[in-house]
Amino acid sequence: MREKQKITVSNVVIHIIFILLMLVCILPLLLVLGISFTDETSLLRDGYHLIPKVFSTGAYQYVFTGATSVLRAYAVTIFVTVVGTLCHILFMGMLAYCLTREEVTARNKISLFVYLPVLFNGGLVPTYILMTRFLHLKDTVWVLILVSIASATNVLIMKNFFKSIPQALIESARIDGCSEYRTFFSIVLPLSKPSLASIGLFVAIAYWNDWMTCSLYIETPKLQTLQYLLQSLMNNIGYLQANAGASQSMETAILNLPSEGARMATCILAVGPIIFLYPFLQKYFEKGLTIGAVKE
Repeated sequence: MREKQKITVSNVVIHIIFILLMLVCILPLLLVLGISFTDETSLLRDGYHLIPKVFSTGAYQYVFTGATSVLRAYAVTIFVTVVGTLCHILFMGMLAYCLTREEVTARNKISLFVYLPVLFNGGLVPTYILMTRFLHLKDTVWVLILVSIASATNVLIMKNFFKSIPQALIESARIDGCSEYRTFFSIVLPLSKPSLASIGLFVAIAYWNDWMTCSLYIETPKLQTLQYLLQSLMNNIGYLQANAGASQSMETAILNLPSEGARMATCILAVGPIIFLYPFLQKYFEKGLTIGAVKE
């Protein structure tokens, strides 16, 4: 029979600490969710509460006033996030794998070239000129992907992880007649799931939350991302509130706007889909934390 684990003071303290940390992370999200379903008049009169005193879906109705544009923005954002993350992991992984191979004679020089962007950045203006004048990607969906498709930091992380893979496996694959491509896709990538999952999650979050790229390069409404659309919505509410005194009819309309609720509703809409990635990638995070902790 399995022995019962002895309860000690240290275990109790550790569990209490993690429970408190969990509450610190979850309560703000629950508060935002509760505010988004609270009537605007109740918010002004009663303040913020976890459980709405006067339940209302007016904030979401206001956000989804242009439901077609919101759903289209969701589709564009999902496409950019999925394709951008996969391309980022693939290209950066292939580059990192090449830098670990001794057969690549110029790997040290290439590593230096990769490392330089970590210290120096060309800036916004050169990037804008490159994307618009030379690559002609302005007002296309591909510019939303290519701007963030490379990361020197992720290359260095993958490079160090690939070095931990036993060389005997790669040599055995070569003896069996595997090409470099098959070795990379059949051996290296499956063994690197913890590293790829961690990097992929951070890259996906960066793509999902990116609205600056859309504001710089996108002019067609059909190509606007979710974050940019929600940002524009918040700016419109702020502009209307700032000019509420222009006319009595406008002031009356502003009073009926769920400004606070709409802000919280946009937060929920923005964070909702991406947060579901964590449960699927949790096991890879656990493996990534324990790799290298025990030496044979």
